[in-house]
Parts: sequence; structure tokens; C-alpha cells
Amino acid sequence: MEDNNAIRALVLGAAAGGGLPQWNCGCANCRLARNPNGGLRPQTQSSLAVTANGHDWALLNASPDIRSQIEANPVLHPRALRDTPIASVLVTNGDIDHIAGLLILREKQPFRLFTTPAIGDILAANPVFEVLDSNCVERITVALDQPFTLVNGIEATLFAVPGKLPLFMEGENPETALEGEQTVGVELTGSGKRIYYIPGCGRLTDRLTDRIGGADLLFFDGTVFNDDEMARAGTGLKTGRRMGHMPMSGEGGSIDALKGLAIGRTIYVHINNTNPVWQQGPERRAAEQAGYEIGYDGMEVHLT
Repeated sequence: MEDNNAIRALVLGAAAGGGLPQWNCGCANCRLARNPNGGLRPQTQSSLAVTANGHDWALLNASPDIRSQIEANPVLHPRALRDTPIASVLVTNGDIDHIAGLLILREKQPFRLFTTPAIGDILAANPVFEVLDSNCVERITVALDQPFTLVNGIEATLFAVPGKLPLFMEGENPETALEGEQTVGVELTGSGKRIYYIPGCGRLTDRLTDRIGGADLLFFDGTVFNDDEMARAGTGLKTGRRMGHMPMSGEGGSIDALKGLAIGRTIYVHINNTNPVWQQGPERRAAEQAGYEIGYDGMEVHLT
């Protein structure tokens, strides 16, 4: 029986851009995820679905894996010949792993698309997104810090989070902790609960900790465990912070920075394929012993 007094949050994709395994990566995690006996389940790219009534759902980010994510979760299946429970989609930045899935949702199906002005401009500047027929898809521009109805029973507020421009818009020396409309977090309220979704965060500021303190549930950026993780794995030279993501560990890491904020549950999402927390080991134990959870595809949380 559906609980109509509960917010449900369903992790559609827990991995960062590229997923796990990433198509061109042979790191230890990717090799295990490709092996049916490796003990590491594949994970799709970053997205969350929420509902307050079990019938009308909102997607937070539309990953390139959105089709397989819908198929893997029967609550998102059509209920008639042409139908979807997805009433709205909200995009938190212009990264490919958060907007490419919009191209999959092009089959003349009505839904509302929420963006900030800056993110909306990214979509408007690329004519490929015109496949979202304006007669079906209502594009709604939302100002920061202004509450709006995301889906029946859930109010949302967007707020600035330190981050950077999408990779395809970077210059030679991009600012990695910009605060504005280009990277946002989402506050969700309903049924007396307060939830935050922050899949990308370059730095945890005092203003941000003041906002999220005391929340019932937080989904937070878990891209890398160590800032130099990609270099350690031999997969790249960029640090987590250079990519606009604070690490989980070390000085200024989120494991320590989130301590003492009296948050009911904190779940890491947007986890890179190189992150050692995918496997059992000292890094995962450090996160779990500090009271945090590692998200995974299909993870569902009910807040009553």
C-alpha cells in the first residue's frame, strides 16, 4: 500500500559521469564491475527521483542512462499506451551527465523542465535540445532561493553551490568554486520533512552548512575520496577540486566538514568510478564509521 504521507527518494544513478564501469576504463573498480563474479555491481550516472504520492514523480537531473534507469524502476513505467509518471525534470548544472538524458525524453511526452536562467541558456544555445517539443515540454526558469512546486506535494528551492562551468564551456584556467546559477543544490520540503540534493560541490561554505544543518536527509557529492585519486589510479591528472568536487577525505573533505550538522541521514552520490568506497575497505569503513552511507542504483528512502 502506498504511503501518501511520505516523501520517497529513489536513487536512479549513483555514479558520476561515465558510470561504473566507464566505457574506456580498466581501473580496479571497472574491472570488478564488468566481472559477473567480481562482487561490484555496475552503477549508472547521477540522477534522483522523488515523489510524495507514489504516482507523480520528479527527476533531479537527466543522465545519459535515463532510459535504462526508467526500465529498471517499475514505478516510472508507463501506465497507459502513451504515459509516464514523470511529471517534471529539474537540472542542477549543465554537465553532460546531467542534461544528455533530456534527448531521450523527446517522444512528444508532456512534462515540466525546471532550470536556472544560466542552465536554461546552455540548453537554449544548443539547437539539439529543440527536439523537446515546446508544445509538450514546458521550460520553466527558476530564480535562486525562490520556492516553487516541483511535483504534487513537494516544494523545491534552488540555491547556489560552489562549482564550475561544464567541461565543454571551460577556459584555460576555470574558476572551480563559482557561486551562482551554474551549479545549484536543491532543497525539497513536504510532509514536514526537509531533504537536500547536492551532487556537485566544490567547497562546503559556512552559508551552505547553515542551510543544510538539521536536515532529515542529504544526498551529497561523493565524486572522489582523495583529492588526487585519479592520479593515484593512473586515470588522469585532474584533482577532485579541479573538477569542481570537494573530496570526501583529507583537509577540507566532506567527511569532516559535514560532522556536527545534525543531519538525519547523509548518502553519498555522484561517485566516480575510481572512488575506493565502491569496495569494502578502509575508505568505505571511514565513511560508514563517520555515519555516512554510500548510495547505489535502486536505493530508496521513505521519509514519513
